[in-house]
Amino acid sequence: MESAPVAAEPFGPSTEPPILRAAEILEGREMRAIPVERDNSLDAGFSAFLDGTQRIQIIAQEAGIPIVLGTVSAAIRIRVDRRMQSWQRRQPVVERRLYMPFAYLESMPTDAALSFQVVDTSEPDYAGVIPSQHPASLMERAVKKVLEDRERAELSLAEAWCESEKGTLFMDGGIGGSSTVATSSLAIGIVKSHRTLHAEGDALRTVLRLDVAERTPVFRLTSRSRISVVSWYLRVRSPQARDAMWGLVRIESCEEGWTSERADEISRWVLRESSPLALPDNRWDKMAYGVRDTEEFLRAIS
Repeated sequence: MESAPVAAEPFGPSTEPPILRAAEILEGREMRAIPVERDNSLDAGFSAFLDGTQRIQIIAQEAGIPIVLGTVSAAIRIRVDRRMQSWQRRQPVVERRLYMPFAYLESMPTDAALSFQVVDTSEPDYAGVIPSQHPASLMERAVKKVLEDRERAELSLAEAWCESEKGTLFMDGGIGGSSTVATSSLAIGIVKSHRTLHAEGDALRTVLRLDVAERTPVFRLTSRSRISVVSWYLRVRSPQARDAMWGLVRIESCEEGWTSERADEISRWVLRESSPLALPDNRWDKMAYGVRDTEEFLRAIS
């Protein structure tokens, strides 16, 4: 087995193809821009922030087959008197695993396996597909497995929050991966990446033309592998002289008991979190400062 250079995250661009998907609109009959009145009060709608990170390293290879060390971490940071601190009920999660395709390895690195839990990246996926022996295919599967472990770590903390706290949790990402989280009024998901856009045709043009402090109607988000939630797009920063998705986020909330007033309230909370700026992170147009604080904390401990 040969040693290989260490590769840090992010490990290349997303391999998911861009997708347009029609939305099932619940608030009215068509996609339209809905102005959201800004709320400049000092009262914070969100009590805490949840985020996770991953670090992906190729630590060795065997005939081109990558042996990957993945580190995932997740934490909840609470806001007390406008200062961020760690949530005391649950410690941050930091986990390290080796990711390798058992089916294609002639020998297992038993010395490394004793130090880390090992994940088989050659197992069939939900569709029964086994990755080919192409190094890029094996690497993509390893990256996917690491991201799945990151989401699991994040959701375990989110579930603990929803079962024990009363304040609202700002989650960086979707909430549909856990029934406990997806059905709780205490968890709000904020999605910053848009490989899938839930609009087509004129509806898509409406989404991309949203101005700052405008949202779309609420629509239902369903998936075979995730719990149904309600969602809507919100523009938190002006896209003028920028690309069409600058400052565009998608919000997820529990489906039960949704109202237009609730969507407006959550939107005002999200708009309020756009200050202070999450600089120097290059995603500052969509990132809340509380999420940046959580990421910086995780980098320090993992």
